[in-house]
Amino acid sequence: MPWQSVLVTDLPATSWLTVPDLVELLDSTPSRVRRLIEDRALIAVRREGVLSVPASFVKDGEPLTELRGTIIVLADNGFSDDEIMEWLLEQNDLLDVAPIEALRAGRKAEVRRVAQALAF
Repeated sequence: MPWQSVLVTDLPATSWLTVPDLVELLDSTPSRVRRLIEDRALIAVRREGVLSVPASFVKDGEPLTELRGTIIVLADNGFSDDEIMEWLLEQNDLLDVAPIEALRAGRKAEVRRVAQALAF
């Protein structure tokens, strides 16, 4: 089934981190965390008015390195931040898992090929 939009609030259950959570987890500052989001090393959405990032986007105390390029590919294909978040977290039939899980498993090239095929 091709990707289709859902509401961010309808995403599968996941653990979400706020900016203060990320500051603590990344042993960083709020400005560095916001810069990571601006630079697309992380992507955040507002959940109940609070900027939040899925915990699965962080690995070993750092943003998942494979995430940035994938976010950029999706943004270049016309996806909004909410749509990028949805695509990363939803089960993908072509990958047999959610794209974020495939990225965490080292399947970066495969995830990006699927993302590139979604061009509007």
